[in-house]
Amino acid sequence: MDARRFVASWSGGKDSCYAVLQARRRGLEPAVLLNVLNEEGRISRSHGIPRPVLEQQARAMGVPLVAFPSSWSEYESRFVGALEQVRLEHGVTHAVFGDIDFEPHREWEEKVCARAGLEPVLPLWKEDRAALVRRMVAEGLEAVIVSCNPQLGPGFLGRALTAQTVADLEAAGLCGTS
Repeated sequence: MDARRFVASWSGGKDSCYAVLQARRRGLEPAVLLNVLNEEGRISRSHGIPRPVLEQQARAMGVPLVAFPSSWSEYESRFVGALEQVRLEHGVTHAVFGDIDFEPHREWEEKVCARAGLEPVLPLWKEDRAALVRRMVAEGLEAVIVSCNPQLGPGFLGRALTAQTVADLEAAGLCGTS
């Protein structure tokens, strides 16, 4: 078993993508992307991204996608089961997450990794959100805004994440990575 292979908790968003890139820079190698879908198996639970888009992302990265449907009530047990499965089938020892600063998420990730026998890796942890998104843009990460909260409004939908978009988000009082 290669001790440098990982499963990525894959939301399909910029934070999970950048976490994978950062983990690779640390010498870890992605073996599989793991995504939880809604009960119908059509869209991701985290961002509502359609399954075909998640599959295209995985193909572009050259990493297989493991995606499974789950209700919220079964989410944790199904997630742990999937982690155990990919640990055995893909020889991973680490799990990479794109969380930045929400402590309950980190605690949950540490808990599920312990249950599955994996070491959690959070390469973006405690980064300044505004600085982080600027660094993503500066390093050429390509991202498009696919959902907006009511405060942001639909005017940002479909916009590429660029220095100008970041400036516009800051002007709206909403810069960061959520």
